[in-house]
Amino acid sequence: MTGSILLEICVDTAEGLEIAAAHGADRIELCASLGIGGLTPSIGMMRLAKSIGFPTRAMIRPRQGDFTYSETELTMMLDDIDSVAAIGLEGVVVGANQLSGELDEPMLSRLVNHARAADLKVTLHRSFDLVPDPLVALNFAQSVAIDTLLTSGCAPSAIEGVDVIAKLMTYLQSHPATPRIEIMAGVGIHAQNVGEIVRNTGVRAVHGSCSKAATVTSGASDFGYADHRRTDRQRVTDLREALAPFHIVAAQ
Repeated sequence: MTGSILLEICVDTAEGLEIAAAHGADRIELCASLGIGGLTPSIGMMRLAKSIGFPTRAMIRPRQGDFTYSETELTMMLDDIDSVAAIGLEGVVVGANQLSGELDEPMLSRLVNHARAADLKVTLHRSFDLVPDPLVALNFAQSVAIDTLLTSGCAPSAIEGVDVIAKLMTYLQSHPATPRIEIMAGVGIHAQNVGEIVRNTGVRAVHGSCSKAATVTSGASDFGYADHRRTDRQRVTDLREALAPFHIVAAQ
């Protein structure tokens, strides 16, 4: 049995949500403020995603900056997970680190267990890429039954981190676990390099924004409102087409 490589598109606007759903995405990561790495989306955005009926996981990140959170911020994230569950989206995207860069295992366990209790899927975001030992972090992610691990291979982009991503994939093949965690390559992925990334790592899922710069109009920039990025229909289409030659084979 064969299938295509899973393509997840991260979006932060209503327009981006509709473009990704219509032009080749298999799953959506829903955020606010992608220009600063993505924050928890609004209730309205989550409800729109639900109305479209497309597999969607919502970012749970209460502020920009690092992923070292206080107990107050943890409470906020648990409440936001409740909102995602109440709206009926597929899952959430979470992460938390200690000051050392290691995963904050107690906090992540609470986040994951809370999501699991609500029957939500869980993605561990690029807080993973800060860890000093990716195999130790991968083992923890497996132990708490995280569904998906988004990583650039502990590098600024996936193309630079192919060796680490390949190492993670090889480790999974030699240390099978149930349920099997999905390794998803992300950051800097586009139609021109995705083939190289897939070939050199063996990943079965990739993640990208497929966005381009958009200029603020109507004089808003005069008041300090910055330019932003917009999901580009052609970039989504091109990335989907670049993945067409690759197929995964289901385990027998």
